Amino acid sequence: MDANSETTKLSSDPSEAQSLEHQRGTGSIRLVLVAAGVASLSGLMLGYEIGITSGVLLQLRGLLSLSCREQELLVSSYLLGALLICLAGGHILDRYGRRCSLLLSAALVVGGSILLIAATSLIALTLGRVIVGMGTSLSGTGACLYIAEISPMERRGLLVTLYEFMLVVGVMLGFGCSYAFATLPYGWTYTFGLVIAPALLQIGVLVFLPPSPRFLVSQGKVEQARIVLARLRGGVQEHVEKELAAISTGLKEESEHSFLEVFSTKANLRSRLLTGVTLVFLQQATGQPNILSYASPLLRSVGFNSDAAATLASTGFGVVKVVGTIPAVLLVDSVGPKSFLCGGAVAMGISLLALGALTLQSHTNLTSLCKSHTIINHTHAPWDLNETSIGLENSDIYSTDLPYQWNSEESQRTNREDDGILESIGGRTYGGGSSLLKWASLISLLVYVAAFSISLGPMVYVVLSEIFPMGIRGRAVSVVSAVNWATNLLISMTFLTITEKIGVANMMFLYAAMSFVLLVFVIFCVPETKGRTLEEISKELAKK
Repeated sequence: MDANSETTKLSSDPSEAQSLEHQRGTGSIRLVLVAAGVASLSGLMLGYEIGITSGVLLQLRGLLSLSCREQELLVSSYLLGALLICLAGGHILDRYGRRCSLLLSAALVVGGSILLIAATSLIALTLGRVIVGMGTSLSGTGACLYIAEISPMERRGLLVTLYEFMLVVGVMLGFGCSYAFATLPYGWTYTFGLVIAPALLQIGVLVFLPPSPRFLVSQGKVEQARIVLARLRGGVQEHVEKELAAISTGLKEESEHSFLEVFSTKANLRSRLLTGVTLVFLQQATGQPNILSYASPLLRSVGFNSDAAATLASTGFGVVKVVGTIPAVLLVDSVGPKSFLCGGAVAMGISLLALGALTLQSHTNLTSLCKSHTIINHTHAPWDLNETSIGLENSDIYSTDLPYQWNSEESQRTNREDDGILESIGGRTYGGGSSLLKWASLISLLVYVAAFSISLGPMVYVVLSEIFPMGIRGRAVSVVSAVNWATNLLISMTFLTITEKIGVANMMFLYAAMSFVLLVFVIFCVPETKGRTLEEISKELAKK
């Protein structure tokens, strides 16, 4: 009797009902934020792996006396792994779901990182980077789709860009950790191993989070999808049923799509695919991956005359990426991704033109990007990563405790690399510019990184998560991601080689030209998605 009376009282009291509804809404918002945050750890791991590349490269190229080609191999092995998983990633995402894909990818990151820590040769390092690349690539694609599909329409853009924000935080941490461990014996092993912590955290929390409701509906589990939507939307039955009906209708209309139809003209799928492919191609072709992967060598070339100074200066890239991403995260839903892309393309083009002109004045050439610029001490050994006069026999980094294979490789390569080092040091190619040119070049690079971070970085992911139909979204995004990683792989594998042929300045001018191509493409070919549901966007694109 008392229980019934209490229930009647609560149901008849509007203020109590509103309070309960507010509590449910607050709980659902927290759940969405936690799910999006945990999924965004994928961005943190991806950014971290990108950020550590240049700093670790400086350490390992001296330790292993890596040639230009071997440096390109070490950098591009990570991208090769990302490309390989993209070829099968669409099936994994659509067959097993976004959450299970994130669990698998985190396990790959852990396994690959353990292999890197235990590596005793360049081959083992390359294999470990391939595995880590596979994990972070699958994780990135799955995270963006998962966040887009659990988020309410009015917060979808904000939460998807949270992934990019975490990515740039990861880049900053990667640069910072590379600098922190740069002078420690085997410092690169600590740098490689730190990513294991967020991967294990993601695995531990994901098992308790709900799957994507859109994925559940696509698998015929409508009741489970209704329960998940009720948790994500605060239990408001009207909103849950309306969104569930929209999902079901959209899936029913799109269920006839096969994988090959991604390339067909049906529902304008080919045009949508070309839009996504061109966006990610231009994202790579404007030069950002190489600026990050070869940041420390590039900064040495414009006047930062030690590995530590170059690595510390490159840490500024990470800080700028974080600061630049904040307005993109906060304003994407009100401004829209298209406006951000246009503004960023202009700023990138201008800063790259300035950098190219400054590089011409400083007479930078490839030798300063490819070789380790160490001070030769003829009394001691010729190699010292930290540019001191300490000889090989007195250096912990090059102690005889290193694996035999590495000492053997080093001794075999020392003679053939020595002439190049002497030429580089004698010609001062890494410090040829004045102090003014050095800092002007750094400022131009920082402006370029900031422009990318506020536009092309986060907004491409927003557009990709919105322009494809649900029935083939996983496969379509995987095709686009494969092109993304393939372009990145090709550019990174040839950056040092091409720069040797045409020079750093002409490379910057080429990137500037691609930035203005991006501007034209966005104006005429990228749809405006601001303030529309995924279903509305899909219907409109199918008609165009």
